[in-house]
Amino acid sequence: MSWDAFAGFAAFAALCWVTGSVLAFVSKRRAATAGVFLAGTAALLVFIVGMWIALQRPPLRSMGETRLWYSFFLSLVGAVIYLRWRYQWILPFSTMMAVVFLCINLFKPEIHTQPLMPALQSPWFVPHVIVYMFAYALLGAVTLYAVFLWVRASRPGGAVLPEEMGRCDTLVRIGWAFLGLGMAMGALWAKDAWGDWWAWDPKETWAFATWLGYLFYLHLRKTPAGRRPGTAFLILVLCFLLLQMCWWGVGLLPAARGASVHVY
Repeated sequence: MSWDAFAGFAAFAALCWVTGSVLAFVSKRRAATAGVFLAGTAALLVFIVGMWIALQRPPLRSMGETRLWYSFFLSLVGAVIYLRWRYQWILPFSTMMAVVFLCINLFKPEIHTQPLMPALQSPWFVPHVIVYMFAYALLGAVTLYAVFLWVRASRPGGAVLPEEMGRCDTLVRIGWAFLGLGMAMGALWAKDAWGDWWAWDPKETWAFATWLGYLFYLHLRKTPAGRRPGTAFLILVLCFLLLQMCWWGVGLLPAARGASVHVY
């Protein structure tokens, strides 16, 4: 499997996701709809595994490779939320975000070479990155959910039900737990690769700030102010901006260029 085959797999995945999104609104057969949607997710997984075999290393090193995993997990999370809570809107939104990241890889291809630098030749490399990508995708879906509810509540007569906020909080708790797990794995990786658990590298600092941001949200939700949907949604959007800064924005910072061990 080579990167040249990516366009075909991406087009098939996008077609399945768009078809599944349409079926969610016109068909009452949830299982069939989810099956069509997940066919696209499966196609992307086949490409990822094929790249893994061809490169003889996990495709997790470059930003383009992590975008593949983000699209995969985002579509998977969208399908699970649809099956669990019957939210029709989650499939179009997750499709939109997943396709955007696939298109970025199409229009901005990166060089995918076989060798891994010594720091990445660690048993913690694969679980650390995969856990983080799952957390990022889940929290991305939560943000879409929050924006959807926020827009709906802003309309005349619109309201957010307590059970809807409860579901949102459940997803945040799961995503936050995976962020914490990813940080713990990163600390073990750092100890193995560089001899220290934590060095306040720019990437580490923003990862900790993101983790604290979602922890703040979970605590705020227990207060009268945090129970107001508008406040909760605003905090969630701000936390997602922190997450984006942690994922790719930190590479744009002058402090990270040439100094961060997380810039490969």
